[in-house]
Amino acid sequence: MKEGFIETKNGKVWYCVCVSDRQSVPLLVVHGGPGFVSMPQVIEEFSEERDVYFYDQMGSGKSDRPSSNDFYSVENFINELEEVIKKLELKQVILMGFSWGCALICKYILEKKPENIKGIILSAPYLSSPRWYADQRENIMNMPENTKKAILKGEETQNYGDEYQKAIMEYYIKHVCRLDPWPDYVQQAFGRLNMDAYLTMWGPSEFTITGSLKEFDLISELRSIDIPVLLTCGDYDEADVKTVRDYQRAFKDASLAVIPMSSHLHQIEQPHVYKAVVRSFLKKICGSGR
Repeated sequence: MKEGFIETKNGKVWYCVCVSDRQSVPLLVVHGGPGFVSMPQVIEEFSEERDVYFYDQMGSGKSDRPSSNDFYSVENFINELEEVIKKLELKQVILMGFSWGCALICKYILEKKPENIKGIILSAPYLSSPRWYADQRENIMNMPENTKKAILKGEETQNYGDEYQKAIMEYYIKHVCRLDPWPDYVQQAFGRLNMDAYLTMWGPSEFTITGSLKEFDLISELRSIDIPVLLTCGDYDEADVKTVRDYQRAFKDASLAVIPMSSHLHQIEQPHVYKAVVRSFLKKICGSGR
């Protein structure tokens, strides 16, 4: 793995690349959040067939912090993604997004209309705030009664104290990561979440969106994306299977894989299944690889 920094107009953006011996279209990974960090585990194994790039969005991980929270906007992150692709000199590239990273990729394609994107992989996709809100509310109602009451009470009173946090952890164990215990690198990644970015764009609650993404919704625009798309989700995912199926239907050319016995982080919960699904898609669009 090689790492470095990309000089952008807003500061230094950290990146790394897992270099492959094979010459195939590279993969650029766009992490979730907003404000999360790159998590190379499992995904780095695709470097057996192609170069795999990761970068931390401005304000996240090893990248610079912006001078103001006003930076945290969809527009700035779109421009940043465009700049990263250009500075890395990716003549052709496959974009792989996770959660919020899926929204960023799709909005980038819709706004910038790049001609060098070979395909896109959208894992545990967030593409619509209204649908995300509805799905999480349904998930909450299906939790045990005490957990449900604690979450709803915290949401109503905006008191996110110990009782709420305990209930949230129970929710996460079901819908975010079902591994027991969570791997150290997952706990560390959550510990590095940039709350300034998260609060600005999302809000203090996982379930009630109060930030700038409150009205964000791409469903009606997805038909304009004519690049091959692979959607993946876990059968316990926060990105509900029914919603992700609707996303699939909204694209012109999209396939969907539901990864069994997994949730939002299905790529690390069921790595062998996930890698097989992604490699099949890569082989289909690139004509090579495993």
